[in-house]
Amino acid sequence: MAYTIAQPCVGVKDTACVEVCPVECIHPTKNEGTFASAEQLYIDPNTCIDCGACQAVCPVTAIYPNEQVPDQWKNFIDINANYFKK
Repeated sequence: MAYTIAQPCVGVKDTACVEVCPVECIHPTKNEGTFASAEQLYIDPNTCIDCGACQAVCPVTAIYPNEQVPDQWKNFIDINANYFKK
């Protein structure tokens, strides 16, 4: 399983989660050219190690384990995964 960043991150893009991720699976970072145009941050489900460090520091409660994403935001599981298929 992986974690997913959902609706509360849209327009916020607080990077506290990026800073604590031990496997650097949250993108785009502030150093990436796509940061300014990205609507939100995304977690790569293939790289995520399910440590939960990102969830603990998210100031807008936007990060959930995939099996606990609220029903109204379940589509963000695919949104996160599809970001990395580009």
